[in-house]
Amino acid sequence: MKIEIDQDKCVGAGQCVFAAMDVFDQRDSDGIAVLLTDEPTEEHWEGVREAAAVCPAAAITLHEN
Repeated sequence: MKIEIDQDKCVGAGQCVFAAMDVFDQRDSDGIAVLLTDEPTEEHWEGVREAAAVCPAAAITLHEN
């Protein structure tokens, strides 16, 4: 799995961090989501899928192999 965040779409709601805090974080300056890793291990996939599903701006794209 590979993750992309469209930071121009991100509204800084932080739902991704709640769903997968080992994969997502937010910039201190504006709350925009950032990736801690763009290729998470399998143990994080469920949280990453949830993060993409609950993102209010649909800013997270998953590429599953």
